[in-house]
Amino acid sequence: MILELTNDTPIYAQIAQAIEDNILKGIFKEEGVIPSTTEISVKFKINPATVAKGFNLLVDEGVIYKKRGVGMFVSTGSKNLLMEKRKDSFYKKYIVSLIEEAKRLDISTVDIINMIKKED
Repeated sequence: MILELTNDTPIYAQIAQAIEDNILKGIFKEEGVIPSTTEISVKFKINPATVAKGFNLLVDEGVIYKKRGVGMFVSTGSKNLLMEKRKDSFYKKYIVSLIEEAKRLDISTVDIINMIKKED
């Protein structure tokens, strides 16, 4: 897990993002345990409440869940959930603006596809 404490992105959001990345990479498996709030806060020398806030984002999305007295676990289906979330984000962030710019430049869908294929 990598956190950039000088980054403009809030630390709690970076924690949630890092856990998501590790789930997508298969480092954290579905129904497997993730590092505790204490482990992360000690490792990065940050407030445990900040870590908990990042965890809570993921709990609210159904990505992780808590077993009282045991720890935090990756939810079944979370990898697919995250893939869909990231695909939707990718579409909104990149594809929509690509299409809008292509329309302004009078670039056809076929031309866009050919440009993408050229990069393969």
